[in-house]
Amino acid sequence: MPDERQPNPLVIGHRGASGYRPEHTRSAYELAFALGADAVEPDLVATRDGVLVLRHENEISGTTDVAARPEFAGRRTTRSIDGTPLTGWFTEDFTWAELATLRARERLGALRHTSASFDDRYPVIRLRDLFEIIDRAADERGRLLRMVAEFKHASHFASIGLPLDELFAAELDAAGWGIGDERLVMEAFEPTVLDELGARGIRGSRVLLVEGSGAPADLARIDGSAAPAYDSFVTDGGLRSLAGRFDGVSVGVPRLLGRPSAPRSDGRVLRPLVGADLVAAAHGAGLEVFTWTLRPENRFLPSPYRRGKGKATWGDWHGAFSAVLATGVDGIFVDHPDLGLEARALAGAAARTDRGEP
Repeated sequence: MPDERQPNPLVIGHRGASGYRPEHTRSAYELAFALGADAVEPDLVATRDGVLVLRHENEISGTTDVAARPEFAGRRTTRSIDGTPLTGWFTEDFTWAELATLRARERLGALRHTSASFDDRYPVIRLRDLFEIIDRAADERGRLLRMVAEFKHASHFASIGLPLDELFAAELDAAGWGIGDERLVMEAFEPTVLDELGARGIRGSRVLLVEGSGAPADLARIDGSAAPAYDSFVTDGGLRSLAGRFDGVSVGVPRLLGRPSAPRSDGRVLRPLVGADLVAAAHGAGLEVFTWTLRPENRFLPSPYRRGKGKATWGDWHGAFSAVLATGVDGIFVDHPDLGLEARALAGAAARTDRGEP
């Protein structure tokens, strides 16, 4: 039987091993598990015919070769996504059969040349393909492996007749995962879709993603400028309000390594928690805390951890990762799963030494 104990913190391959292979490809996911990841995180968007595919965004010009495909030149368009005008090619304008002809490209090609060397080698894949990858990897390794599924732009897709919660429920059933179980974590920046997933009886943890600024797009559609800010969810009161509704929050690394924000310019006082205080308050409310995204390149590291001048140069990633782990988080999203596992192992060894254990 697979070992169902959850390591702490959970090391989650962000879109697979996206530091080494173009994100959301079969190769990236298989490599994440080969490197020892406890879970992988797919971003879910929908096709015109209701197939859930794995892409960072529904606009795909930066992660596929679609812009170089003359047969799809006429699909280029501009539309508003969560209030922001974007020009490009959108998954909802393609059938799955059409998207299946595209090839993946490294989104950060100027920074990650090794990963970019794999451009155009791998096709776009579907959620149902990832279920099969996880099931096979779990059988091979004899342990429980998890999926942390992120629902992208759910209110947008619902507005065009592609409700992600309904599509996801159908995919779960087709993959033999029933209505979900301990292998499943569901996350979104929009609380409404998390509520809808719960209302459908889908089992698994539900985690609210908390941006560094702004407000959830679904709430802004309803309340406009009066919509609650993301900051309001990570105050003492905000965390308590989420308890019983959701199972956790997921915050960006700056909230864990940053400083408390100043009062807002409009005079309202809203001081979201940061660092270990945020984690302790969430745990006190019965919520888990995940954080995204731990990366080793200078471009993504807080300034105290940068080394040299090159943006692609790896800085003191271990120092930054260790500082995040010291806050007590329950899960970390990493582009390089091996680095996350190394940091976790060293943190565990240090904790045992502090306790006087051999």
